[in-house]
Amino acid sequence: MFNAAIVESCEQLKPWLGWVYPPPSLAESEASCRRAYARFLLNEDLMAFFIDKASGALVGGSGLHHADWQLRQFEVGYWGHSRFLGKGFITEGVAALTEYALQQLGANRVFLTTDELNMASWRLAERAGFQLEGTLRNDRLNVQGELRHTRVYSRVRP
Repeated sequence: MFNAAIVESCEQLKPWLGWVYPPPSLAESEASCRRAYARFLLNEDLMAFFIDKASGALVGGSGLHHADWQLRQFEVGYWGHSRFLGKGFITEGVAALTEYALQQLGANRVFLTTDELNMASWRLAERAGFQLEGTLRNDRLNVQGELRHTRVYSRVRP
């Protein structure tokens, strides 16, 4: 299910996510899921898939990455299956995962970063209740190896 979603969505995701291109083989996707599960068990990285209740289809994925349990801080990341984009599934999932981090895990801060050119991603962040903290100029390389500006968003414990 994960492999099929990535392969089908590769063209839409590859400008922003280096790990989707070239499209992974079934064995590579299985290995990725096994590594994610191991990191989940170690409380290092809390990956999640978003499943449509009505159809049972995988609509995307997310996770609480770079868990800092001392500061109670997490970075949220996300991607969406291209067939389901524009339906609000990823926004709903990211908002719910963020609420889980803030309410159940006692997070003080949940943040995300996105390429300034990835308007769909930063608009999703805003719809999910994140506030723009600022834009870091020329702070990292994009998938093409060029300098990019990165928008930083966060939600903090009230």
